[in-house]
Amino acid sequence: MARSVLVVPAASDAHLARTCLGLLRALDRLGVRVGFVKPVSQLRPNGGPDRSGALVAAVSSLQPPEPLSAAELEFQLGAGGMDTALEKIVAAWEPVCRGRDVVVIEAVSPGPLYATRIIPALAAAFDADVLLAARWPDGPASEDGDGEARAVGAAGQLAEMFAIAAGEYSSGEEQRVLGCVAHDVPPGPATAQLRAALERCGLRLIAAVPHRPDLGWLRVLDLVRELNPRVLAEGDMTRRIRGVAVFAQGVPGGLRVLTDGRLVVVPGDRHDVIMAACLAALNGTRLAALLLSAGIEPDPRIQELTTATVASGLPILMVDDDSYPTATRVRDLDPGLPADDIERVEAVTASIADVLDPSWLASLAGPARSRRLSPVAFRYHLTVLARAADTCIVLPEGTEPRVAAAAVACAEQGIARCLLLGPPEEVAATVHGLGLRLSAGVTVTDPRQIAERYVAPLAELRRHRGWTRDTARDHLADPAVVGAMMLREGAVDGMVAGAVATTASTVRTALQVVGARPGCRLVSSVFFMCLPDEVVIYGDCAVNPQPDADDLAEIAIQSAGSAVAFGIEPRIAMISFSTGTSGAGDDVEKVARATEIVRQREPGLAVDGPLQYDAAAVASVAQAKRPGSPVAGRATVFIFPDLDSGNATYKAVQRSAHVVSIGPMLQGLALPVNDLSRGALADDIVCTIALTAVQARAGSRGQPGSEPVHR
Repeated sequence: MARSVLVVPAASDAHLARTCLGLLRALDRLGVRVGFVKPVSQLRPNGGPDRSGALVAAVSSLQPPEPLSAAELEFQLGAGGMDTALEKIVAAWEPVCRGRDVVVIEAVSPGPLYATRIIPALAAAFDADVLLAARWPDGPASEDGDGEARAVGAAGQLAEMFAIAAGEYSSGEEQRVLGCVAHDVPPGPATAQLRAALERCGLRLIAAVPHRPDLGWLRVLDLVRELNPRVLAEGDMTRRIRGVAVFAQGVPGGLRVLTDGRLVVVPGDRHDVIMAACLAALNGTRLAALLLSAGIEPDPRIQELTTATVASGLPILMVDDDSYPTATRVRDLDPGLPADDIERVEAVTASIADVLDPSWLASLAGPARSRRLSPVAFRYHLTVLARAADTCIVLPEGTEPRVAAAAVACAEQGIARCLLLGPPEEVAATVHGLGLRLSAGVTVTDPRQIAERYVAPLAELRRHRGWTRDTARDHLADPAVVGAMMLREGAVDGMVAGAVATTASTVRTALQVVGARPGCRLVSSVFFMCLPDEVVIYGDCAVNPQPDADDLAEIAIQSAGSAVAFGIEPRIAMISFSTGTSGAGDDVEKVARATEIVRQREPGLAVDGPLQYDAAAVASVAQAKRPGSPVAGRATVFIFPDLDSGNATYKAVQRSAHVVSIGPMLQGLALPVNDLSRGALADDIVCTIALTAVQARAGSRGQPGSEPVHR
């Protein structure tokens, strides 16, 4: 039976939904099978619909059941009493518990008369443990002389609120309260003070979520939805509003408010201010938006002069209210999380998941629970490993916008130091056009300026193929060849290419310059398929068209090594159109021979084949077709008999089941080089860079083979 954790408010505006998001993410990272239920939906303070279920669905594979509406709950309480209402709620909760280790339940927020009755009743109905949540009562502590004294007082006040709330869930020796999560905790000694105050009340601090103003920055799009202004220039509606300012002075005195992220409110007839704001935008200042008040549209001649501003992405909006009431309305906008603002929802979720007590999290499911590597856990594990690797990855397609954006993201997240190859002025223009800035973790190098130093080494490397210095120089006109030579010569730790180039071109360059790892029969590839509940490996789906039995065995062993390197327990299914001896023919015999070769070479690996895909993946089918198999029904590594079946299957699963696939990751090279799909998004490239960084760490820097396996 799943363990239930009910997240309960200890005060108003307790960030219940955010607490649940963070808890779900933290447990998922640990491989705990989690579910989520919001028993009762409530309107937000501005009258909008409840967002909890949509937020959970936006950042996880969970599809929470439909909650009971507050109106229906009130009707049930009036007509049939509490038990009738709870029966409806439990009916929705019960299916979620099946196959889960922990189910997180979001309680109702304080306010309605029924709240004080329904929350304890929910805890009893679900036999749930309770996690209390509340916000720091005073906001961030000030830095003046009495700031510490006020922090001590606020910590005591918050601890008292938690203690009062905990009293509702204590009965004799039984204590249902697991601990407390405090949000918006100021920096400094506040966390230690709160922990001490809670301990005096017999409570445990599970997380002190730090105060981060940036997590409250709305998008211009959110303002448009709330205020419904007239849009004069749409611009970039995803810009964040970091602050609001009324431009009331003359232009020289008011220029200080024209800063990145500022929403500037000004009457529509202040043409001098409008032109100043537009000039600032054209000069690179990324204002959030220009909001014209008093219902006055600028003179058409002024609008004509500022049309170039539209290209800079500056949104220009207009409302009928005067400036100061408008600024107040913007300041008072609902700071809740819109479900479509994935960037902000992800950041809020991570900010909470990162600070939850690890030992407490581990205790929720207990050591005997089964574990899996979920997509979230895989990506988290991948990021942790990449950061620890501390590598430099060269990206030959440095002027490609997706590649440049990925390099910046990797530097910001500490995944890898990236070296972009391309003319510096073109790379700079690409990055600026994306609204990004190159950080210290991103280096730009013009491949034309360094190619000559690799002419002699490349000519010597390929001398057995008849290459001269002129031949090498011609090939070094390709930035990918320059990048591969940098890798071979030890200037970088790995290479990622293929956002523009074909897979064949990337693999050919890798084989010619880097070569195969000594002892490897061939170079192959795998995709990490992020299925809803786990991550599995598909190989080979990108490189080898018609592998023979020895090739298949090599691919399987390489793929098992990749699984281990990334935290996946390898259970290898050798895929065929037949399971066991149910079919016959050359293709089936090839897979059977490959399976035996794997067993002989690596007797410690769990491998079975031939297996049909359903027998490898589905437990009920495995029970009928391959009972007693250590792999059937629970395979984590799927080895396809040829490129046709492998590539077709990965694309069918990816597109039809809306599954994220990461790869292809190349295996068997002496040094890590990885290919990109030409349709890859920036996030996909970030994942591939992280994979490459982990490969570089796992494989050290063995010497390339003197002779590539393939031409």
